[in-house]
Amino acid sequence: MNPLLITNSITIDARPEKVWDALTNPEQTKKYMFGCETVSEWKKGSSLEWKGLYEGKEMIFVTGKINEIEQGKFLSYTTFDPNSEMENTPENHLTVTYTLIPEGDSTVLKVTQGDYNKVAEGDRRYKEASNNGEGWNPILVEIKKLVEYKS
Repeated sequence: MNPLLITNSITIDARPEKVWDALTNPEQTKKYMFGCETVSEWKKGSSLEWKGLYEGKEMIFVTGKINEIEQGKFLSYTTFDPNSEMENTPENHLTVTYTLIPEGDSTVLKVTQGDYNKVAEGDRRYKEASNNGEGWNPILVEIKKLVEYKS
């Protein structure tokens, strides 16, 4: 069975270091990821949490761990919604990867998420996450705006 992945990419008019900062700096992530900031040591094997406020209370919206990390170039981490009714087992975790590809003074940011074929309720979760084919595009547009305005 072929992997069921969401894949999106965008070209950002900034160097990879600035794009990387937007992906890993909690002050930046909350500007485009629905008010959530990342909490991690950003080392292979370390935990990753996406925290934010909900009805005035701090809440963890996503948990996971860093699979691979190469600063400024590549990041792979698992994701799980601890607020879902699914069991928090590795079989229910998805993998997100960011690949940063330098192109002159710009950076192509490629994001993949999946494999939905390997997780519980994969079809439903894929349909929800792909958002009628949009996938990560709305978030990538916000990252682009943030980084380019910062540049």
